[in-house]
This record gives sequence, C-alpha cells and structure tokens, in this order.
Amino acid sequence: MVTLGEAALLGSAGFIGGGINAVAGGGSLISFPALLAVGYPSITANVTNTVAVWPGTIGGSLAYRRELEGQRDRIVLLGITSVVGSLIGSVLLLASPARLFDQIVPFLILFACALLAVQERLALWVLRRQGDDASGERSAGVIGAQLLASIYGAYFTAGLGILILAFLGIFLRDNMQRLNALKGLLSVVINGVSALYFALFGPVVWPVAALMAVASWTGGYLGVRVARRLSPSRLRAVVLIYGVGVALWLLVT
Repeated sequence: MVTLGEAALLGSAGFIGGGINAVAGGGSLISFPALLAVGYPSITANVTNTVAVWPGTIGGSLAYRRELEGQRDRIVLLGITSVVGSLIGSVLLLASPARLFDQIVPFLILFACALLAVQERLALWVLRRQGDDASGERSAGVIGAQLLASIYGAYFTAGLGILILAFLGIFLRDNMQRLNALKGLLSVVINGVSALYFALFGPVVWPVAALMAVASWTGGYLGVRVARRLSPSRLRAVVLIYGVGVALWLLVT
C-alpha cells in the first residue's frame, strides 16, 4: 500500500508525464523514476509504468485518424512486426535477472535522454529526406528497424516514439504528419501488447497503475495546456536534466 504522499507523487508524475508526452515526448522519464522513488523494484516499476501510460497514448492516435488514411498496407505490415517485437521484448524483460536490469536501467534512461536531445535534429533530417529515394515500403530494412524498435519499446518504454519516427524517416518517403500518425499507432500497438503481456504474467501493481493511468490520460488532455507555456525546446531541456540526474543517481547508488 502506498501512503497518501506517495499516491500524490505518483499521480502528479502520471499527470506531468502525460502532458509531456502530448507535447514533446519523454513522459516515461518522469513516471518511471517516480515509481522507483517510492520503493518499487525496477522491473515492477517498469511493467507498472508500461500499463499506466498505455491509455494515454490512445487519444493522440485517435486524433491522427485522417493522417492514417491511405496507410493501410504500412499499418498491417509494421503492425504485425510490432506485435512480434513487443512480445519478444516483453519476454526478455520478465526473463531478465533483476540485478541485470538494475545495472542497465541507468544506461537505458541515458539512451532515452539522448534520443530526446536529438529529437528536433532527427525531425529536420526526416523532412530533408522527403525528396530522396526511400528504401521501399516492404524492405527488409524498415521491417528490421521496426522489429528492433518494438523489442526496445516493450523492454523499456521511454524514447520509443522518437526511435520509431527516426526509423520511419529513414526508410519511408512521406510527410512528417503522416509519419507521426503512423508512429503513434505503432506505439499504441507495442505498448498495448506489452501491457497485456505484463498484465497476464508481470508484477503489475494494479492500484498504482490505475491511479497513474487516469492521471496520464488527464495530463495528456489537460496538462498540455500547462506544458505549452514552455517552448518544446525548454520543456525538452527540463526533462533531459531530470532524466540525466535520475540516471546519474542510479549509477551512484
């Protein structure tokens, strides 16, 4: 059982994380460390966070319905790939010794921070590629890249959307809005499959997951109004400083 203060901390982290995901991405760099801070083991914190943040990803994908039109073949191919990859990542996570996961968590957080740091440059690079030849809608490259992103996303959620968008930009030729819509839907699939797997087989703390899920959904809907008072670059900088600080704290401790 969590105390009232811990519940307030987790609810606030879910709310803020949902708002950050809606604006700049990287919300799990807020919600996951909050679960660690109240004393949950890293794997328990990770699977609970995955279940908690998944509902918040659905609303954004629904808002992109128009941009998803005409992408049916991509959705089917990369959706199936995402299901396979997320199952692999979920199995790997729960099969990982807790001590090993504890050791690599700081580096996973730093990797997510690095993705967030170069997010704008990656987006610009994707835009520049729109006039170049893509590698193909059904190439082994795009399938392999999405498989790797799905494994990573199920194993550790933070930074998943940024990674998928970068891979899609490398292999597919399309405008940013359509690629972003596809990224959002694929993220919903990956998080949904891993959340279901963790719900069946993982150490999910259900009361906490429910609290943070409601807070994340609300944060994504309302918190964006607060978050938009900061420029995306400043918001990203705040999340980066926090994420790097958490990673360094975990390395030291």
